[in-house]
Amino acid sequence: MCGIAGFITRKEMTTSAENDLAKMTNTLTHRGPDSFGQFIDAQHIIALGHRRLSIIDLSQQANQPMHSQCQRYSLIFNGEIYNFQELRQQLAAKGEVFKGSGDTEVLLAALANWGVEATLRYINGMFAFAFWDKLKKTLVIARDRIGIKPLYYGFSGDTFLFASELKAIKVHTHFNNSLNQEAMTLLLQHNTIPAPWTIYLGIYQLRPGTYLQFSADDFRVNKVKSYWTLNDIAQRGLRSSFTDPREAQGELKKLLQSSVKMRMQSDV
Repeated sequence: MCGIAGFITRKEMTTSAENDLAKMTNTLTHRGPDSFGQFIDAQHIIALGHRRLSIIDLSQQANQPMHSQCQRYSLIFNGEIYNFQELRQQLAAKGEVFKGSGDTEVLLAALANWGVEATLRYINGMFAFAFWDKLKKTLVIARDRIGIKPLYYGFSGDTFLFASELKAIKVHTHFNNSLNQEAMTLLLQHNTIPAPWTIYLGIYQLRPGTYLQFSADDFRVNKVKSYWTLNDIAQRGLRSSFTDPREAQGELKKLLQSSVKMRMQSDV
């Protein structure tokens, strides 16, 4: 478990921005006690912060924020990519050179080479990440298929904020703590606040299986798009249902064994 946090602002980055980013990431220390990293691009008015729990590749090569070799792309990532070894081999065959042995570097290379939508189709894992393209001045935040890893986002004045937990967003100087009356109604009706709402006005949960693209130039959300739904999987299953129960049992056993094997990859 790691923690990510960041923001984009229309205002000039000053020392207060560094303090805000430090405060945001410090609230996530329990998610990532092993190391702390931050990146502020004053020219493009973006700040990215990360708290790391070291699981795969314990070296400093895997610290975040991580930047591509061309320095165009930056990534902060919470989670694990279970098929990263397979993806690493595919990328290496195309000439990609890796410095470390972790999944974050593979995810960054995949996003840089294949783009967001293709990468989200290829990766198998639990994740929440923020991916910055310095050339296009776009930020993409994404969440895994069933929402194992949390991710919140929203506007507060002239600042676009995002983080693994609401508490990280709350400590930003420009945060507006007005309550969302609609969310309060939902809480009273259902004893929970379902996505995409949160208790705070203007702050939302990113839905599972969804990614959001934000343009720093236009200072607006360009798209919020679903890349995976349970309904699609159910429909696909109906189209290819088993006729022999033993065949179904064998496939289930194979899937469970494969799933457990992938999750056993760890350096700790």
